[in-house]
Amino acid sequence: MSEILYNEIPSLDLADFTSGDASQKAAFVHKLGDAYQNIGFVAIKNHGLTQELQDNLYATIKEFFFLDDSIKSQYERPEIGYQRGYTGKGKEHAKGRNTGDLKEFYHVGQDLGGIPDTDPLKKDYPPNVWPAEVSNFKEVALEVYKTIENAGKAMLRAIALHLELPEDYFEDKVIHGNSILRPIHYFPIENPEEVPSDAVRAAEHGDINLITLLMGASADGLQVLRKDGQWIPITALPDQLVVNVGDMLERLTNKKLKSTIHRVVNPPREKMNSSRYSIPFFMHPRAEMDLTCLDSCVDTENPKAFEDATAGEFLEERLRELGLRK
Repeated sequence: MSEILYNEIPSLDLADFTSGDASQKAAFVHKLGDAYQNIGFVAIKNHGLTQELQDNLYATIKEFFFLDDSIKSQYERPEIGYQRGYTGKGKEHAKGRNTGDLKEFYHVGQDLGGIPDTDPLKKDYPPNVWPAEVSNFKEVALEVYKTIENAGKAMLRAIALHLELPEDYFEDKVIHGNSILRPIHYFPIENPEEVPSDAVRAAEHGDINLITLLMGASADGLQVLRKDGQWIPITALPDQLVVNVGDMLERLTNKKLKSTIHRVVNPPREKMNSSRYSIPFFMHPRAEMDLTCLDSCVDTENPKAFEDATAGEFLEERLRELGLRK
């Protein structure tokens, strides 16, 4: 396959994959494979998430983030590495950095009520944390969670076909997986001179998980690092989700699929006093998933690049690197 230098991320229609038309499905898989081997990002439409549901979630999270910091901090759970509930301003930093990002966020995980008692994972997941001050937070967040999770499963079926694996290869690996819905608030900076000179909204990083599905952000700022070292802006239409490869999928495929570095840059100084919101869904597998490089992705030209690890082991390592786990 020839190398492609994209000036913008490719747009795909998930309905081409799910419609039942074999030629459309094959074309979707081919285009997705090209994009994920070159830039690691695509934008998709017909993902199942309605504009009304997106609007409801944005209204809900804004209501929460507008609360006083003293109220929000009651929903922090540092004892579980902030994997549920609120994470306060500047507490997460990118791998290799000590300066905290200029953001606060909220984590929603699997609904324990939807996991059968026979699944051993049920006892491993902490319960979700729901703010009493926002009445419909739970209802809206869980509906979005399930909708995006279903879109993610469809994307993983397409990825499996691109890798010449059985279409359902990921199904048993992501059922009741440790996925996270993370509403993020990049908070206003009234006095930019009072924050560290190297502080940014989100420093350059790769995502930990298999794939990330991102609802359209409320302002510009997201950029992706192209193979030639150029940063290009990521823009998506309101009806699209941006879907990118995470480190776990890069690891599994021995770098055949790229977990591309991306960042959220600060706005111009005159706009630092405005908020930015975004809502990524980090699709994680079950903790026991084996991330050992696929044999089909290892050869003399592409020797095995990673030590064997499970998804759970890799996640714990990365949470420590991000400053969320001691």
